[in-house]
Amino acid sequence: MPDTLTRVPLPVEPVPAEPPQRPAPRRDNSLRGIGLMLLGSVFLSAADVASKYLTATTPAIQVVWLRYAAFALIMLAVAAPGGFKQLKPRRASMQILRGVAVTVSSILFVSSLKYLPIADATATSFVSPLFVTALSIPLLGEKIGWRRWTATAVGLIGVLIVVRPGGSDFQLASMLPVLSAVTWAFALIVTRMMSATENPVTTLAWSAVVGCIVLSALQPLTWQPLSTEALLVGLFIGVSSTVGHWFVIQAFRHADASLLAPFSYVQLLWASAFGFVLFSVLPDAFTWLGSAIIIASGLYTAHRERIRARKVTGH
Repeated sequence: MPDTLTRVPLPVEPVPAEPPQRPAPRRDNSLRGIGLMLLGSVFLSAADVASKYLTATTPAIQVVWLRYAAFALIMLAVAAPGGFKQLKPRRASMQILRGVAVTVSSILFVSSLKYLPIADATATSFVSPLFVTALSIPLLGEKIGWRRWTATAVGLIGVLIVVRPGGSDFQLASMLPVLSAVTWAFALIVTRMMSATENPVTTLAWSAVVGCIVLSALQPLTWQPLSTEALLVGLFIGVSSTVGHWFVIQAFRHADASLLAPFSYVQLLWASAFGFVLFSVLPDAFTWLGSAIIIASGLYTAHRERIRARKVTGH
């Protein structure tokens, strides 16, 4: 699904007793960051399109399980050379909570692909940064100004234009990407709460393993024999989504979130193009209009977050 559109500033946390693991220092290179973000959007869109293709014959929970199985294997293989001790988290309960939230978000989004055009599902899911704003109040105790509240309201209007509740084309499945965006926003808040003490590789690995365990437990509910084609497509989904996530993470090491945010929305264009080529479906005028409104509100929210972060840090 569409991933982090804006990286919200981190809350102040107590200094841990031991020095936390830190990611490699960032090297500013705007062009490289933009290129990595664009590459990430291609792989993430490819994974979503493959998921939509597979949901025509395979239950969504099984599709997501295939993705997470490949995801977990890749992350464990990446961590193996350095030893699995590096994956020991400082806040295991938070890692589990985040892993469950991300997994639920994936299930909801992939479930929607069976019924919705991929561009519609992608556009609706882009509303997650707005839900981050709303959830920051009860979960982080933040005060949200009227500008960000206005941006959130405008973004939700964009969602209503895409979903069109009450219209002849409305279906309940249209709410699945919205719920997916809510749970993804919750996962982003949890990520923010533990970012000062957790290494990104540790967080990715725990998300993969927790998701794989949860989805494995759910398999008896919808299990059906998998064909060779389903296994291969599932492997492709897992590899593509993992590579896409990795490119996005690397992009943020080279450029600011405010610069990268507009380029993350290119994923909607890829989703539209892939949807047309593979499923002969193009977004209608309402989807484009609603998407434009959602994107504009998201970019403004990112802008306000950047201003707020500067005030907090004094830079």
